[in-house]
Amino acid sequence: MGSPDFIIKLRGKIGHDPLWLPGVRGVVFDAEGRVLLGERSDTGGWALITGILDPGEEPGPGLLREVFEETAVVAEIEQLLGVAAVGPVTFPNGDVCDFLNIEFIARYVSGTARVNDDESLAVGWFAIEDLPPLREGHLACIQRALAFDGVPHFQR
Repeated sequence: MGSPDFIIKLRGKIGHDPLWLPGVRGVVFDAEGRVLLGERSDTGGWALITGILDPGEEPGPGLLREVFEETAVVAEIEQLLGVAAVGPVTFPNGDVCDFLNIEFIARYVSGTARVNDDESLAVGWFAIEDLPPLREGHLACIQRALAFDGVPHFQR
């Protein structure tokens, strides 16, 4: 799917300059406690399912949309895990972004995990003890989800 149209239009005006964007990130668990990951087509690294919210889109439904669009998995939100500023991130094409990420814990409802768009090279369920290499922020998010005590995480 790539960048949403509104970002492509903005990039036409600002080039690769830093852009502040609302994002969502989900730790999606199945009944066996495995976590859903995607191997990103832009970086080749494994990651939690993430996405950029469309203008006016609510974060929870936005995450569920991203999960389905990228993996063909239907999930449901269980908890707000936290809110974090992430970045700056420089993408392979030179675009620079900072994200206000809204993080959720979600549960599998239905569907078979598979590559469902052009944002992933592969998708799959991973046992916690068998996670592929992940960026520090994604691993920390999974660890927060595993230890979640009902209080959303944010910088105080």
